[in-house]
Amino acid sequence: MARKNPFAGIMDKEGEKPENSVALDYTIKGASRSIISSIDEMASHADKLLEGETIVEVDPDLVDESFARDRVNLGKADYEADFNQVLESIRLSGQNTPALMRPHPTVPGRYMLVFGRLRHRAAKELGIKLRAVVKKMSDRDHVIAQGQENNARSNTSFIEKALFASDIVQKRYDADNATALAAIGVDKPTLSKMLSVASIEPEIISAIGRAKAVGRDRWYELKLLLDKPGNTDIALDIATGSDFEELSSEERFDKVVAKLKSSKGLKSKKQRPAENAWSLSNDTVKVSTKDTGRAFTLALKSRDASKFGAYLSDRLERLYQEFQDNGKEGGD
Repeated sequence: MARKNPFAGIMDKEGEKPENSVALDYTIKGASRSIISSIDEMASHADKLLEGETIVEVDPDLVDESFARDRVNLGKADYEADFNQVLESIRLSGQNTPALMRPHPTVPGRYMLVFGRLRHRAAKELGIKLRAVVKKMSDRDHVIAQGQENNARSNTSFIEKALFASDIVQKRYDADNATALAAIGVDKPTLSKMLSVASIEPEIISAIGRAKAVGRDRWYELKLLLDKPGNTDIALDIATGSDFEELSSEERFDKVVAKLKSSKGLKSKKQRPAENAWSLSNDTVKVSTKDTGRAFTLALKSRDASKFGAYLSDRLERLYQEFQDNGKEGGD
């Protein structure tokens, strides 16, 4: 008799899903066929990924978190309701849905979690073994499986997906971001907005939290507000307020946005241009410069100023090339 797919009920209490639906759908909605082809061998449906694999029981202390960040404030109040639901379900009826993990890529004898973080945390708290499927996979396979499992659940927020996408892109698995598109299941314009939102000051994102009910457009609105001079400092001031943490994640988001909308921002202080003046070769050429940060002006005066200016102009291309070759004044 054929073994029943151990992940047929993959959602467990971490996000209900109809029994006959595919838990991990590797189709890229809105992405081009070329991207789909590039990951065809790498990305398969969850039932194919896990079918026939043996479920083992492992000490949760031997299991490390995934290297790819896909959660905001997992150990804080933002996730307490979700975690308590999983905890009580496992306490009452056991862990019906196994996690997925891989042999640790660098530490022999340990494992790395691909998905099932709340189940892992619950097993630790209850002092029981973690039931999981162990499967060898590359880092690239890992992030795709992790991302697609998140997409199958309703409790992964937009900002968490955006941070996860940014993490994948920064690892440079490919030049066209095919891996990120496959893992997140979005098209290129949406991925671009995600990466923009993910660049928000990490301290602000952490203070707001997962904001489960806040979608792409509102996060992008916040990003545009924060781009205005002085608004990041205003947001940080709000985020560190004594009563801020007492609000729900969505309320924290709303408070920051409302404050930034009502504020005209802080006008950046204009710095006085840096000016210098000196003479060359016994006053045959007098030089003055002005540096505003956005523009650099050089003026030449006196007897040889015109000839020297023409000499410099004729050699600007070569001088600039030397400047670049020297690492822009020594590099960093």
